[in-house]
Amino acid sequence: MNDLFSEIESEPLSVLPYDGDVTYFGHLIQPEQSHIYLHHLLNEIDWQYDQAVIFGKHIITKRKVAWYAEQAFRYTYSKTTKIAKLWTPLLLEIKEQVERETQEQYNSCLLNLYHDGSEGMSWHSDAERELVEQGVIASLSFGAKRKFSFKHKHTKETHSVELDSGSLLVMKGVTQHHWLHSLPTTKKVGTPRINLTFRQIRT
Repeated sequence: MNDLFSEIESEPLSVLPYDGDVTYFGHLIQPEQSHIYLHHLLNEIDWQYDQAVIFGKHIITKRKVAWYAEQAFRYTYSKTTKIAKLWTPLLLEIKEQVERETQEQYNSCLLNLYHDGSEGMSWHSDAERELVEQGVIASLSFGAKRKFSFKHKHTKETHSVELDSGSLLVMKGVTQHHWLHSLPTTKKVGTPRINLTFRQIRT
């Protein structure tokens, strides 16, 4: 296992050695502004408990989510469908900064709220049919620093990076085809983390 723990690099860091394109940009948003964004996101976003259907059983998670976009896009994952709310001024402000850094355009954002380290995300890939094939997903983190891991679907090789508050990670190309990713749980984190994943939905 290779861990790329997080002294923020002056240059973007390539996370995967093959079969994918994942870049860690380090701090996009500086600490003071990150703290302000975290506060507003916690209080202004319409958070809902996430839901999934697993082996025919309806599950409601401790983690909360929100789905925003430029129009009322439908997005189905874990056998449940969400209908997007329209961008808020705050999300548009953040999106513009992400687009400027990545030189890409995004028409939607799935937000995740993890209240503490007991909440995470199991291994999965973002390959839902609504997403642009081999499109770009830009992941911006606020709050607690958390490890983010990748596992190759065939070789089972793993790589991890710690995502600091205000940091940006970008996945694109064939990454979702060859790699799974996860947010492991940990007993070491007792504060919340919000993750904004800006996405490209088919129109």
